[in-house]
Amino acid sequence: MTGEFSETWLGLREPADADARATDLVAMLPADIHVIRDLGCGTGSMARWLAPKLPGPQHWIMADRDPKLLHFATSHVNVPGVSVEGALGDVTALRAADLDGTDLVTCSALLDLLTEAEVDALVAALAEARVSALFTLSVAGDVSLEPARELDATVAEAFDQHQRRETGGRRLLGPDAPAYAGKAFELAGATVVTRPSAWRLGPDRPDLTAEWLRGWVGAARDQRPELDLDGYLADRLATLPQASVGHVDLLAIFG
Repeated sequence: MTGEFSETWLGLREPADADARATDLVAMLPADIHVIRDLGCGTGSMARWLAPKLPGPQHWIMADRDPKLLHFATSHVNVPGVSVEGALGDVTALRAADLDGTDLVTCSALLDLLTEAEVDALVAALAEARVSALFTLSVAGDVSLEPARELDATVAEAFDQHQRRETGGRRLLGPDAPAYAGKAFELAGATVVTRPSAWRLGPDRPDLTAEWLRGWVGAARDQRPELDLDGYLADRLATLPQASVGHVDLLAIFG
């Protein structure tokens, strides 16, 4: 993969992200949302998708630990009636006091990169501040390819194991994140609604599909180096399959 958080990769995936997100959850958001904090904002794609769907005026606080991405995000959210500021920092450091005056917290493709303890702390901060959350595109561990190949299930299993890996002393939730976060929010007193938000890939999105395949197979190979996947990847890249890559969107409302 070009780089999980590179501008190139995030730019490639933005149209697929926009198509996949569950728009009906937006209609369920509380009224009078004007200040939104976007965690792990990347290039700002969540704001570009959501801001036009909400009434103005709006103020977005774009939060990311990568100063380069943060600069890009704050410079590329050009929506009428929307102001933007940057907040450099890690999502795991968020506290209830940071949410003073915030109406909604959003994130995209983030929960699966956190641990159980980090999700617990994030939910606790939101619960204490009574701030609702819209968390989109969490990996769900559900991938299907057409036409199917014999090694599809093996690659998918190895990829899911990689998503749940331990790194730097942290055990990532990976595809367990949506269910774990949903339960944590419910225990904290939130009303939780989830929706599937699968990517639809294929020959009509050749660059993204090819890059996703390289990353998907590469992660499986990292997890299980004994697998010989060179031929499999070459075959898949030669004739791009139709692919459904499962994600989950989660809305949690305190009220």
